[in-house]
Amino acid sequence: MTENEVVRSLAGVLAAAGPVIFGVTGETISERAGIINLSMNGTILLSAMGGFAVSLSTHSLALGFLAGAGIGALVATVVAFSSITLKQSQVAVGFVLALLCRDLSYFLGNPIMGQMGPRVSLLPIPGLQHLPLLGPLLFTQDPMTYLSFILIFLAWFFIFRTRPGLMLRGIGEKPAAAYVRGANVGRLRYFYAALGGAVAGLAGPIYSLSVKAGWKGTISGLDGIGWIVLAITIFGGWSPFRAALGAYLFAFLQWLGLVLQPSLPGVPSQVLQVAPFPLMILTLLLVNIGQAEWVERTLARMPEPVRRDLGKLLRAMNVTPPAALGTPFEKD
Repeated sequence: MTENEVVRSLAGVLAAAGPVIFGVTGETISERAGIINLSMNGTILLSAMGGFAVSLSTHSLALGFLAGAGIGALVATVVAFSSITLKQSQVAVGFVLALLCRDLSYFLGNPIMGQMGPRVSLLPIPGLQHLPLLGPLLFTQDPMTYLSFILIFLAWFFIFRTRPGLMLRGIGEKPAAAYVRGANVGRLRYFYAALGGAVAGLAGPIYSLSVKAGWKGTISGLDGIGWIVLAITIFGGWSPFRAALGAYLFAFLQWLGLVLQPSLPGVPSQVLQVAPFPLMILTLLLVNIGQAEWVERTLARMPEPVRRDLGKLLRAMNVTPPAALGTPFEKD
C-alpha cells in the first residue's frame, strides 16, 4: 500500500470508530449514574433502522439523527423505569430489550431494506484539509466524525471537571451520600439514563446514514456491535478517553482484517471479519487479570525488576466499576 492509501485507510478507521464512540460514551454516562443499559445491541440496530426510515421518508438527515437519539432515550428510559420504579433487574430487562429491539428492527425495517437514501457528506475543513498527513487523516471527515472527536473531550470534561459531573459520579458511587447532600437520586438516574441512551442512540443513524449507508437488515453487519460497546465501556474504565482508545482499537482490528485478507487466501474471510470480536473479549479479560490469585503467585516467583514492571502495567490496566452500578437506591 502507498502512503496515501494508508492515510485514507486510517481516516476510514477514525470514521468507523465514530458510532462506537457515541455508543460507549452514552453507556459510560448511564453506568456512571448506576444504570446498566444492557439493551445496547438492540438499541443500535433499532435506531439505525429508525433513523434511516425517518430520513428516507422526510429527506432530512437531521430528523433521522433525532429519531435515532429518541429511540435510544426511550429504550434507556424503559430500563430505568424497570429498575428505579418497578425494582426489577436491570440486567434481565436490558437483555430482553436487546433481543426485542433487534427483532423489531428487522421486522419493521423489512419494507425499506436495500433502498437508497440520504447520506452524510464529507465536510473538509478549509485551510486544514491540505495539511500534510493530518489534513486527509483528521480534517477531511464528515460532521459526525468531527462530533465524535469533540464528544470525547466534552464527556471527559463534564464527568471529571464540573459540579454536575461530580454529582453524576456520586449517584453511581455513593447514592446515599449524594442523597444526603440534596440530590434526587431517582430523578437524576432517570435523566442520565435517558441522556446516555440518546447519545448511544446516535450510533445507529451514524451507521445507516454514513459509515454503512442504508438499511440491509440481517446482513447490515451491525448485530454484535452493541455487545462490543458494553465490553469497551468496561475496558475503558468508565472514562471517555480510555473508552475512545478501545473504540479506535476495535475499528483498527476490523480494518486490519480487511487488509490481511489478500495475504491469507487460505483463511476464510468470515474468520477475519469476526476476529475483532474475540480479540476485544480477550483484551477485556486482560483488563482485570491482575486481580486473579494465580497472577499474583506467578508475579511473586519472578525477578524483582520484572515483577515491578509487570505489576505497574497490570495496575494501570485494572479498572473498578462504580460501586453502586446496577444497585437500586432505597431511602432509609
